[in-house]
Amino acid sequence: MVDKLLTALSALIISIIAGLGYGGVVATMAIESACIPLPSEVIMPFAGFLVSTGRFSLQAVAIAGAVGCLLGSYVAYFIGATGGRRAFESYGRYVLVSSHELEVADRFFHRWGSATVFVARLLPVVRTFIAFPAGVSRMELWRFSVYTLLGSYPWCLALAYAGMKLGQHWHDLGPYFHRFDNVIVAAIVLALAAFIYTKVRERGRQPESQDLAAPGSLRR
Repeated sequence: MVDKLLTALSALIISIIAGLGYGGVVATMAIESACIPLPSEVIMPFAGFLVSTGRFSLQAVAIAGAVGCLLGSYVAYFIGATGGRRAFESYGRYVLVSSHELEVADRFFHRWGSATVFVARLLPVVRTFIAFPAGVSRMELWRFSVYTLLGSYPWCLALAYAGMKLGQHWHDLGPYFHRFDNVIVAAIVLALAAFIYTKVRERGRQPESQDLAAPGSLRR
């Protein structure tokens, strides 16, 4: 099932880039960065293969990919900054996110947002979704834009270069990246499970704390 889906996505990506050229690279990378999992591990290596045929320039492909990342990231960023922010403020308690934790995230992105966005853009899976939490925390837009471009460019360049060197065998990169994807997804799932466990445990302790406090309040 997954193999069939990847094959269909690969065919779609190839047809878009083959038909639109650099515009196709921008469009497909924008889709990938708008929290829609269109794999850049297919987009950029295929563009790199077209570099090996003489149709594209390596630097132009890398820049087109980075620009596409930025444009798609704006979509996720503004959804996070508007509707996503309001949703967490109104309903965050139902998904174990308190207003205090939103404030902590805000402070984190204010201090470390630049490095976080830059590093996240170099990681599979994470790079697709980092714009949304940056928007929720309302990271300064100019910093978000600069570090999205700076992080996206080497990622796009490396994938395109690999595709250029592999030539017609560019698709052989897929299995290696999918293994790394699995590691990242597993780490995210474990972190999420730890977060949920901690929050549920904290909530379970609250009534006990209140019961212990009650006799003291009566003595006073």
